[in-house]
Amino acid sequence: MAEHSDARPFRTERFKAFVDAVVAIAMTLLILPLMESVSDAASGNIGTADFLAEHAGQLLSFGLSFLLIATFWMGHHRQYRDVEWITGPLLWINVAWMATIVWLPVPTAMIGQMDSDSLQAVVYIGTLIMTQVTTLAGWLYLGRHPELTTALPQTIRAGVIGDLAAIVLFAAALAIAVAASPNGYWGLLLLLLSDPMSRLLNRLFRQRTPDDPPATAPSGA
Repeated sequence: MAEHSDARPFRTERFKAFVDAVVAIAMTLLILPLMESVSDAASGNIGTADFLAEHAGQLLSFGLSFLLIATFWMGHHRQYRDVEWITGPLLWINVAWMATIVWLPVPTAMIGQMDSDSLQAVVYIGTLIMTQVTTLAGWLYLGRHPELTTALPQTIRAGVIGDLAAIVLFAAALAIAVAASPNGYWGLLLLLLSDPMSRLLNRLFRQRTPDDPPATAPSGA
């Protein structure tokens, strides 16, 4: 009886509240190194303009990571909005997702306070890739267990494609960051191509869908 009880799925209310709390704490942790820098600047009688110039990298890394975590949280909210039951495997997928979110303030602090190198880029962007991979794992699990959610198959498919597109772009950004170290983080601007990449992958997958009608020769051929 106990074994059967452990295997039973559970409702999402506490799960979603837990995720929200973890994300809120991670976003708050991002600001702590800046608070320490402000204290150090005050002790050294450093002016505001000098502080902003001296800590420009730290400010940029804070803003970037804050935006990324917010984006990941919004995507997670959309992903689990229609999920009504959480199973053990799905819970552990989300524990892995939360681990990447909680870890992100560490490489963020590295970018802001340490000299940049290629390994630093691997740690930072690699963390972002793992966040996206765990999100993709959630979509794939929901696709195999549609009884857990009221989301349409098209919604799950779109989530899978969107995550694959993001993983490809993150991987490309990582290659640029390593090759162009220490100034390669601008490669993250590739994420602006998420929508075009998603549309491209969607077309590619549709061409391989068994339900599609037989292919015909293009009219212009």
